[in-house]
Formats: sequence, structure tokens, C-alpha cells
Amino acid sequence: MPNLAGELRPVPDARYAIVASRWNPGIVDALVAGAQAAFAQNGVDAAAVDVVRVPGAWEIPAVAARLAAAGGHAAIVALGCVVRGDTRHYEQVADGCADGLMRVALDYRIPVLNGVLAVERHADAQARAGGAHGNKGEEAALAAIEMADLWRLL
Repeated sequence: MPNLAGELRPVPDARYAIVASRWNPGIVDALVAGAQAAFAQNGVDAAAVDVVRVPGAWEIPAVAARLAAAGGHAAIVALGCVVRGDTRHYEQVADGCADGLMRVALDYRIPVLNGVLAVERHADAQARAGGAHGNKGEEAALAAIEMADLWRLL
């Protein structure tokens, strides 16, 4: 098999989904805006990007699975933010979300990009939602475009 790699070019007529939590809205809204901007700047029409809002990170994998089962998207971008607190709840939500997203990708054979931040403090999230560490929503959207192109090649 030759060397294959996806490129940063949109697949013609492809649709993309962003599944984003409403929890920590200041952070997540910045991630969504970064993802939408990245799609637009790379030739994906805004009408080809569906944004689905869910209550929190815990609900993201179930909605991603429903979208994947419907078969209408070339890739799914998951965006959210889980900030460590004083209880074990942080680990349950962050790990459960990540595990669920991987399961969706493997079960439905669709690229699922995990842009759900799991951070110690809100300042860490701000740094990754357009701050000093870039915008992880933008990075996830770019990876979605590349992976959808790779899927086309495979």
C-alpha cells in the first residue's frame, strides 16, 4: 500500500458536525467559534457544519453516536470543558466522555475529534480557548477536515 495521508482540503459535499456542551459557556463558545472559523477558512461552507448543543460533556458521546449512526457527516468534532473540582466527578466525566468518543469512532468508523478540555483551572481552559495555547476547537476542526480527506482515500 502506498503512503496515504489526509490533507487539509474539504471533501466535496461533506457535512461536519460540532457537538458542544453548554456547560462552561465562555470557554465552549470560544471553542465553537474557533472551529467554525477553521472550517470556513478552509473552504467548508457554514451551511455544511451542523452545531448540536448538549447540556454537558457527559452527554456529548451519546449525541455523537446518534449522529454517527445517521451517517450524514464526514467527521464529528466534540467540544466541551471539564474543570477539576473537589470531587471525583471530574475524572468520571472527563474520562467517560473521552472513552465514549473513542467508542463512537471505532463502532461507527467515523472520525471523532476530541476537543473536550479536561483542565485543572479555568485559566488553563482560557489558555486553550483562544489564549496562549491557541484554540483547541480550531485544532479539532482542522483535524476533522484532514481525517475526512484520509477516510476518502482509504
